[in-house]
Amino acid sequence: MKITCHFQPDSSEVDRWIRHFSQLLPDAEVTRWQPGDAPADYAFIWNPSRQFITEQTRLKAMFNAGAGVDAFLKLGLSVSCPLIRLEDAGMGEQMSDYVVQAALHHFRGFDRFQEQQQAALWRQRAPSDKADFPVGVLGFGVLGQRVARDLSAHGFAVHAWARSGRDTIDGIRLFHGEHALGEFLAATRILACLLPLTPETENILNKENLGRLRRGAYVINVARGAHVVDDDLIAAIDEGQIAGATLDVFREEPLPRSHPFWRHPRVRVTPHIAAISLYSDSVRQVVEKIRRIEAGLPVTGVVDTGRGY
Repeated sequence: MKITCHFQPDSSEVDRWIRHFSQLLPDAEVTRWQPGDAPADYAFIWNPSRQFITEQTRLKAMFNAGAGVDAFLKLGLSVSCPLIRLEDAGMGEQMSDYVVQAALHHFRGFDRFQEQQQAALWRQRAPSDKADFPVGVLGFGVLGQRVARDLSAHGFAVHAWARSGRDTIDGIRLFHGEHALGEFLAATRILACLLPLTPETENILNKENLGRLRRGAYVINVARGAHVVDDDLIAAIDEGQIAGATLDVFREEPLPRSHPFWRHPRVRVTPHIAAISLYSDSVRQVVEKIRRIEAGLPVTGVVDTGRGY
């Protein structure tokens, strides 16, 4: 069995992935892809080049080194083998920790206390009621469900939105379909975006939809930067419609030093660290799926390229 690994634009981590694959599949040939390489059986990829896709035509499956596959789909190339995304692989706990801390940070007013510290001002504030801060989770896949459960466990009233109907979780109201998006937004005071990036979800956090949120709502984006219309979000914050935002993902990464998000007093910026794939968990998951494919068994996480996730 031959497994090829191909990452762009930064391939510095490939050797570490190769070592993990080799440990779990000692009989496999695991290599870094080079143009002109002989066909492999499986590929582990991130943002692959067009040349890679056109040359590797005999793959049984391609495994994406993350939950989001928008970088691959942007190539617009048809492939004859399944494209399989990572499912959690240690990301769920990290993502949930990030969103829960951002929600609690806003709910408890810690930004205001930080401002007071800078002014050497000792002023206590009356506590808020979580019943007044309903949280809406935009996107209800594997990661969205984990986040919704943990927010609920922290005492927030949680509801979620998905493009299509699916199984619900006790205590979490599920909205689904375009017709229900407005109702979902109107019920939301803290919004956590965990959507896949597709043509339908790009720019979803625009002036119109930000205006549908409860006045003074807070935005947390851990999905993709292209979900947010940057100028619309800044304007909504400046106008008071949005209280502020915690943003981990951006249209251009690294975020340019000149971008106003860096300096806006109501925006918290982190460098795409909300959830990072863990080597051991990710490779173990991929190896198990390879073994199932080799045995003729079905696997989960297969991407519907038409839908984008």
